[in-house]
Amino acid sequence: MYTRNRGGILWRGLIIALLSSLMTGVLLMMFIPAYIDRSYRQMQNMNSSNNADKVPGGQNLAYTEAVRKEQSDEKADILDVTGIAKKVMPAVVGISTSTIDGDDLFRSDMEEIWSVGSGVIVSENGYILTNHHVIGNNPNQIVVTLSNGKTVNAKSEWSDSTLDLAVIKVDFTGLPVAQLGDSDEIRVGETAVAIGNPLGLQFQRTVTAGIISAINRTIQVTTDGRRNYMEGLIQTDASINPGNSGGPLINSKGEVIGINTIKVVSAEGMGFAIPINIAKPVIESFLDKGEYVTPYMGLFAYDHVVAEYVNQGMDIQKGVYVTEVDKNGPVYKAGIRAGDIITHMDDEEVNTMLELRQKMFKCGHEKSCKIRFIRHGKVMEAQVKLSSRTNDGLITR
Repeated sequence: MYTRNRGGILWRGLIIALLSSLMTGVLLMMFIPAYIDRSYRQMQNMNSSNNADKVPGGQNLAYTEAVRKEQSDEKADILDVTGIAKKVMPAVVGISTSTIDGDDLFRSDMEEIWSVGSGVIVSENGYILTNHHVIGNNPNQIVVTLSNGKTVNAKSEWSDSTLDLAVIKVDFTGLPVAQLGDSDEIRVGETAVAIGNPLGLQFQRTVTAGIISAINRTIQVTTDGRRNYMEGLIQTDASINPGNSGGPLINSKGEVIGINTIKVVSAEGMGFAIPINIAKPVIESFLDKGEYVTPYMGLFAYDHVVAEYVNQGMDIQKGVYVTEVDKNGPVYKAGIRAGDIITHMDDEEVNTMLELRQKMFKCGHEKSCKIRFIRHGKVMEAQVKLSSRTNDGLITR
């Protein structure tokens, strides 16, 4: 009896424990998910509050939304090649220039020679930016072919052989205008599109695409039979051929960032363009005053990369190294000599010859500017009154 009763008690206890466990499990399944969800939401709120302290203004959601909108706006500005061509092509023109081959105007066997290049319209009232070598020094006639097929005579307004830039004008109004970008913001590897007239008007407004291969290139060329250095060039693998000269190099926003100028004939995919920022003061002056006079410093300098290549023992971290000085020029009169390192112009840092020229163009002829330079480790300053460039045969700028 005792043994049997004890066994029954044990079985009843076991059954009661089992039922209790099952009921506890059911209750936990009913209430714990709600508890976990409530705790998770509280933790999220706490994290959001903590993260809000790490962003401007403490407004996490507003900041995130602003960043998302900014990124969306940037993407909205990006065009494919089709969109770039559609946006810029109406402002691209063909330029046909005639010159007279012969030294004696009274010779009967003189021949009229025509050459073809490209250009880009930069104002509604007819100013067109192109290359100096497209129009030459003394063109006999300049004919512009607009995107609608109309042809009109143009006249040369300004030209600089050392930059290989020129401005011509047609007597038209309401013309389509290309939007200018910022060549200082160019990044290696970004999209580059060229539009021009390779090999003549038969292939006018040809579109080629590639990337920005490099920036701040300096190459030696022959301009009008004289040695010339073109500095600060944009290198691209977008196909550039004879006839593309003077046409625009365009970024992914459909903005002109350069003017195509030259290619390396012995290599594939090595074309060069002049950064558009150097031309902006010229364009602005024509729009404001109807003219532009090229300022002149009277020096030539290398950036630190080229300077170290020319002189292996030279170590220049910043600035440009002056290699040649015109003894009749403004900087010589102000005391600057070959071997000096120019670091600033009007308190703005200068690290390439192109940057120095941009600031010179911005200052303008007959204006004074302050140049800071280093000589034998000593920082010095000079006040330079710029003159106007009258001799294109000089290597100095």
